[in-house]
Amino acid sequence: MARPSWRGYLRLSLVAVPIEAYPAAAPGKGEVHLNQLHEECHSRIRYKKFCPIHGEVPNDEIVQGYEYAKDQYVVIEPSEREAFRTKSERAMNIDRFVPLDSVDPFYFSGRNYYLLPDGASGEKPYRVLSQAMVDEECCALGQIVFSGREEIALVRPVEKVLTMSLLNYASQLKPLSDFSGDVADDRVRAEELKLARTLIQQTAATEADIEQYRDTYTEQFKAAIEAKVEGREVVMPAAEEEAPIVNLMDALRNSLKRKGRAASSERTARHAPAAARRRRKTS
Repeated sequence: MARPSWRGYLRLSLVAVPIEAYPAAAPGKGEVHLNQLHEECHSRIRYKKFCPIHGEVPNDEIVQGYEYAKDQYVVIEPSEREAFRTKSERAMNIDRFVPLDSVDPFYFSGRNYYLLPDGASGEKPYRVLSQAMVDEECCALGQIVFSGREEIALVRPVEKVLTMSLLNYASQLKPLSDFSGDVADDRVRAEELKLARTLIQQTAATEADIEQYRDTYTEQFKAAIEAKVEGREVVMPAAEEEAPIVNLMDALRNSLKRKGRAASSERTARHAPAAARRRRKTS
């Protein structure tokens, strides 16, 4: 198992659960990294740390500083930053428990972690807290210092494992009012609304089933790269072109027809084996 990204305590009142946080995202999955090359010779472009006065600078001569005025800096030593870090940074204090659907998904930053008990002493309180949250159907909110920054963290149980998602602060999001003015307040026609609701109902599902989705773009891109490496012809996916439907009512009606044909094909495919069995029995 990889090294944990964070190690500390999950605190609830006087209960402290020692935990380790591991990134949930698999490294390198779903990404194709391209390098910048010199077009003439295909040599890789290199970047150097450069001082306009002294030229290239080695890493051991680089310090960190804060720009308090234009081109004016005060140097901050690592020891000075450490002085502000306290023992509380090694813990996430749970402030409250809330229903999961009470947190708007807009706040999720996309940084997710698996939390595991750190050592045998943490296993029992970990299991108790996890099971209690499952029974209460809730998640925990609190703050945590992660990678030198104070973050909002949401902890929830997934089966028997606690997970942590880091959230954006409200101040980090652009206000909705900056964009809502660009959406017209025109009245919606009843017939258009009825067709749209029917389309939603035909597409509705009881579960999200995220596992059905595949990153087909990356798969095709990697296949094209492998073909170029092996000197084979790169086969591009066929372009899907459809005539634009300008009229909204026509678009909604055609969408409903397409959903109906797809559902009919699915039912036919599902019942075909049973129909074949019945024919074999009668013959």
